[in-house]
Amino acid sequence: MNSIRKFLDNIKPSFEKGKRLHFLHSTFEAFESLLFVPKTVTSQGCHVRDAIDLKRIMTVVIAALTPALLFGIWNVGFQHYLSINHAVDFWSIFGYGLGKILPMIAVSYIVGLGIEFAVAQIRGHEVNEGFLVSGLLIPMIMPPDLPLWMLALATAFAVVIGKEVFGGTGMNIFNPALLARAFVFFSYPSHISGDSIWIGGLSGSTAVVDGFSGATPLAKAFAGQLPFSAMEVEKMFWGFIPGSVGETSTAAILLGAALLVFTGVGSGRIMLSVAAGGYLTGLLFNAIGANAYMDIPAYQHLIMGGFAFGAVFMATDPVTSSQTKSGKWIYGFLIGAMAVMIRVLNPAYPEGMMLAILFMNVFAPLIDHCVVQLNIRRRLRRAVQKA
Repeated sequence: MNSIRKFLDNIKPSFEKGKRLHFLHSTFEAFESLLFVPKTVTSQGCHVRDAIDLKRIMTVVIAALTPALLFGIWNVGFQHYLSINHAVDFWSIFGYGLGKILPMIAVSYIVGLGIEFAVAQIRGHEVNEGFLVSGLLIPMIMPPDLPLWMLALATAFAVVIGKEVFGGTGMNIFNPALLARAFVFFSYPSHISGDSIWIGGLSGSTAVVDGFSGATPLAKAFAGQLPFSAMEVEKMFWGFIPGSVGETSTAAILLGAALLVFTGVGSGRIMLSVAAGGYLTGLLFNAIGANAYMDIPAYQHLIMGGFAFGAVFMATDPVTSSQTKSGKWIYGFLIGAMAVMIRVLNPAYPEGMMLAILFMNVFAPLIDHCVVQLNIRRRLRRAVQKA
């Protein structure tokens, strides 16, 4: 590392103001800060003295995503070979999945970071590290058979419309990764609507064995194939089901949740309140029982589709979620309740987590405003009583 540090120090003057490579200053600074801790510190005003910066937070989130990503890669290969009834070893399964998912990750980062670098150069700003997580989240919430050009368009839409038009990282009001999914959902619904078979890599020349169903649990619920057996529920929890890359295994997602809560990077309040909102709403619909979807046991909603992944990695986005402690409970509870409500009451859209989080992203500032105003009124009444 010392040799790299010396090399960067030798070429750094060429990127300073007035030098011939100054127009690439933002690009150089981005690569330097990726390798080493920046030497710049705040010099005025109130600030928190802490060793944690944006890059370190993004690193923790990526580490938390790793279990779900690795399992998702394996599961893509597993579902493929299961569909053709071909027994292979672990590494063959993982290798097939890696061959499908790695290009998706590459496209996401190349397109997204390319746009962010270009915008930073045009504006003369530093390149923020926010897309390090968004670039991984986007392919993880997509089906494995999504065409790469669709993924590229969705990523570009998410970065330009979801972030840069608002001023970049920290200024956006919507979760960029969910905007990418929403773009695909509304532009190319047949590829991501949730009611189609997601296996990944099957072509017309590949024979699928008789009796194999690549439908996701949400697709089965949409088709009225209820109730789920105990074996199906177990598969949903461990993740041995078709679905988006990172959303199938609730067990792997919970490992990531534990890391986020332990390090303080993710909000445990939001995670718990999302689960509570979804579970209690599920119990309410169980009591009503107007259709087969309402009869799904409430706890099963928590392990179906993208509920767990959204609760842990999407709803807890520190930029687009509520900031106050009480607001986090309200924000999360409404997300969980709305996700289950959309699933049950809208048969044309079996998944509701994406729309629930995006909808509550809009209302997060209002929730915080109401909480702050209530605290002010409470303290004023307390002051009057003491006087």
